[in-house]
Amino acid sequence: MSERKVLNKYYPPDFDPAKIPKLKLPKDRQYVVRLMAPFNMRCKTCGEYIYKGKKFNARKETVQNELYMGLPIFRFYIKCTRCLAEITFKTDPENTDYAMEHGATRNFQAEKLIEEEEKRVLQEREDEELNNPMKVLENRTKDSKMEMEVLENLQELKELNQRQAQVDFEGMIHQYRELEKREKEREKEEDERETKEMLEKVMVKRLRDSDSEEEEEESSSSQTDKSSTDKPTDILTTDKPTVTQGATAGGVKRAKTERWERSVGILGSGGALGSLMVRKKPATAVNKPSPVASTAASTSQIDSKVSKPTDSTNAPRPVTTQNGSSSLSLLGAYSGSDSNDSD
Repeated sequence: MSERKVLNKYYPPDFDPAKIPKLKLPKDRQYVVRLMAPFNMRCKTCGEYIYKGKKFNARKETVQNELYMGLPIFRFYIKCTRCLAEITFKTDPENTDYAMEHGATRNFQAEKLIEEEEKRVLQEREDEELNNPMKVLENRTKDSKMEMEVLENLQELKELNQRQAQVDFEGMIHQYRELEKREKEREKEEDERETKEMLEKVMVKRLRDSDSEEEEEESSSSQTDKSSTDKPTDILTTDKPTVTQGATAGGVKRAKTERWERSVGILGSGGALGSLMVRKKPATAVNKPSPVASTAASTSQIDSKVSKPTDSTNAPRPVTTQNGSSSLSLLGAYSGSDSNDSD
């Protein structure tokens, strides 16, 4: 698969660049370039200020018959932003700057003027020294004298500052060491105080945790004791203290009833539970004669009439059983029945 943006192209083995026809373009042709104004300028036509850094679409051309040490010089054409007047400037490789040529004036050239004046003075001095050796000697004497004066003034200023300052370097070092020592002590005290506060907080927390654990143990033990003594059915028989509700409209307070009492009812009341459950009454000992005992008694009376009278002392006493009849009467009944059978 071929690349989308091709950088290298294929050249066949028999490629000859000399066979490529050359385009005949004029030497003074112009190119459209995007540039910024190299300095502040003012239009001569309308007086509009054009500041440094403003962007323009300029036309660029090479200046004919002008070279600086083999370097070509370029000319730029721009238009005023207000009146569209043409302004031209060109490069100045000698001063590494741009030179204003036509249509505007350059502003704020004080620094450049000073530099040009200094260069002019130096050039004149060199010209004078070139043809007059006595002028060279005078200039050197003036320069050496000026240097001596400058050095003397500098030395006087240093002495004056030392007299007025009187800086004690040893004292400064001692103060710095004391300040550093106090700072370390203060940091140490703060660290100790913080550690002490943290330990106190930990101790208080541990005491609170131990108290809460003891309370939990006591509450759990009391709950277990209460659950062991109480029964689930005690709630139906025990009488709870009634809690009075707020006063009614008539001013009479009535007892608060629990939710389970409203649904089931209290034992012994007129509700559904009272009608279903009956209290057990204590049993009373009642001797009821049985039908067998009554028949035995009648037969014994008949036998006593028929039989002979005997001594009352020799007669056996009746033994009372659980069902209320005597053992003697039972024996008589059984004997009477046997005699009847035999007859």
